[in-house]
Amino acid sequence: MKIKQIIIALLFTVSTTALMAQAQAAKPTLYHPEADAKKEIANAVLQAKKEGKNVFIQVGGNWCVWCLRFNKLVTETPELTKLMDDNYVVVHVNYSKENKNEDVLASLGYPQRFGFPVFVILDAHGKRLNTQNSAYLEDGKGGHSEKLVSEFLQSWTPKAIDPETYVK
Repeated sequence: MKIKQIIIALLFTVSTTALMAQAQAAKPTLYHPEADAKKEIANAVLQAKKEGKNVFIQVGGNWCVWCLRFNKLVTETPELTKLMDDNYVVVHVNYSKENKNEDVLASLGYPQRFGFPVFVILDAHGKRLNTQNSAYLEDGKGGHSEKLVSEFLQSWTPKAIDPETYVK
């Protein structure tokens, strides 16, 4: 009887360890606490200038289900992916207990006050154009509205903010 209990305990331990390892491997890695956010933003601004785009900063963390849902929507919806690829250089700025990026967020006007994710749009010179509370882009069903996200992204493209667009 004792041998049976030992074998069961051993099998339980092995299976639990395997499940825990699997869960660790499946952890999302959209945000990187160790990243130098200031440098990533500076590089994105340089790239945006070269490519005639704006910078789209998504602030959040791997702990934030809404952050992950937003990214999934944008990367798995062809229209939104195209809007992002054509008009923005994207940077994910981490906010977590490991790294709150307080100096970077202070330089961006404290966008964390709106919760997470929060979006900051910079022009190709690094000037902050807009800070967007993501709650305004929700669909009321546990995600973000494809229509509202599309409208938001279109509203801050380089073309949309170019005064020449509106000259007759």
